Amino acid sequence: MKLKRTLLFIILISNFAFAQNTVKITNNYGSENREIQDVIDFENIYIERLNFEGGQLNGKYYEINIQEFVKGKLVHKELLFDGAETDFFKINSDKESLKFFFKMADGKLKTYIRGMKFGSKKSYFKLQDDSDKYALKDFFGSKEELFLDINSQQEIPVFAIITPTIHKDGSGSYCEVVQSDIKPENLGTHFKIPHYFLITMKFKK
Repeated sequence: MKLKRTLLFIILISNFAFAQNTVKITNNYGSENREIQDVIDFENIYIERLNFEGGQLNGKYYEINIQEFVKGKLVHKELLFDGAETDFFKINSDKESLKFFFKMADGKLKTYIRGMKFGSKKSYFKLQDDSDKYALKDFFGSKEELFLDINSQQEIPVFAIITPTIHKDGSGSYCEVVQSDIKPENLGTHFKIPHYFLITMKFKK
């Protein structure tokens, strides 16, 4: 009985510590206007807002990067936004929202990030396949919210821009890729995706 109580105490402490170090992430996709969304889809534009909530956000900065993978290897990494450049971008509450814009057209990926206090520069990256084959996917799957440890100082993948994995019968799947348990940096090797991008975030003091 004493051992069971000790184990229960350890579990409760571990869960409390995890909760103290994590933030909740929810998302909103696209436009609520059906006609506008139809145009967005036609133009191969993706808009998704990430909402962060948790006491650990207060006093933090965030850094957003894009990583490019070719044949399973990281070949390029580029900074899209660094809030640590000035205290103006420091998070001063327990909530933060960021809106991400992506467009795949004319052989290029175009990125733009909009926050409450800023709009990032527009960045462009060359695509290696038909623009219409690329799609933006997040890592929510069927979940309505995610919980992430932002004190780890590690880069957290929040989006993947991928072409589908192709099955032996010729059919393809996007969701199968990002809803798997495969680490984002290993998606190319496991699913035989020759070229894709990851959008990552890192929170720092």
